Amino acid sequence: MRRQSIEREGHSLATTRKQLRSQDGTRISVEIKGQGPPLILIDGALSYVGSSVNDSLSEGVAGDYTVFTYDRRGRGESDDPAPYAVEREIEDLESVIELAGGSARVYGISSGAALALRAAASGAAIDVLAIYDAPFVVDKSREPIPGDFRERLAEYIDAGRRGAAVHYFMTRGVGMPAMLVGTMRLMPAWRRLKAVAHTLPYDAAILGDNGSGAPLRQEQWASVGIPTLVVAGSKSPAWTQSAMRALAQALPNARYQTLEGQMHIVKASALAPVLLDFLATTTERAGAVRP
Repeated sequence: MRRQSIEREGHSLATTRKQLRSQDGTRISVEIKGQGPPLILIDGALSYVGSSVNDSLSEGVAGDYTVFTYDRRGRGESDDPAPYAVEREIEDLESVIELAGGSARVYGISSGAALALRAAASGAAIDVLAIYDAPFVVDKSREPIPGDFRERLAEYIDAGRRGAAVHYFMTRGVGMPAMLVGTMRLMPAWRRLKAVAHTLPYDAAILGDNGSGAPLRQEQWASVGIPTLVVAGSKSPAWTQSAMRALAQALPNARYQTLEGQMHIVKASALAPVLLDFLATTTERAGAVRP
């Protein structure tokens, strides 16, 4: 266990790194900081604690919540036993929820949002859910994600072509221009992306058929009755914004919001106030109906 401290508004908030065992025995590394009710943040593809947009967000909300961020399996300091299954990732999140006290508020970004949704649909003890830019494709606003997307990624990884896997993910999955992705190869961060490229098929598995361009199936989300905030950046791709509006309509108890001026890589300074307001509002409403 490692401990350090962060400074927030004149107060020192302890940061603790813990190792837990998921239900199948996999070691999952968790970072805990802040004070207050538990809030779990879930990273998207190619991200992990210390290399994620959620790093800044965790500091932005740690004055109000005890924030749990964790390395999804195969990333950072977490283990990666074979074979992979989406159910194991859901169990990982459930283990973090258990560590947090048995139930928690959960926020996920990109494929982390898709994971949070699938966990909520499976009955995980999530009190309130907030998601940002889940990578769904629900109309003709862009080409659908290929039906063999996961298999192609796995082929690149098995062949030792990690850079090719990242390139394929960025172009055919994220929809970035090939020329732009080509320039990314020259940047120092490319090595970090390649280091976790083996987890890209996992993200593809979590996405499932929600990237096919077909409308979302409401029955997929019928069991997610918890209060949910669905957010998209105003500068996120048009297909993402369209998908998030559709998702908010498909969920039984959701609110949609566009975050002005924000792209898929969202700034914590813009997101944190919206997230804190939603969490506070839902908590107040829950308290108002309690006997």
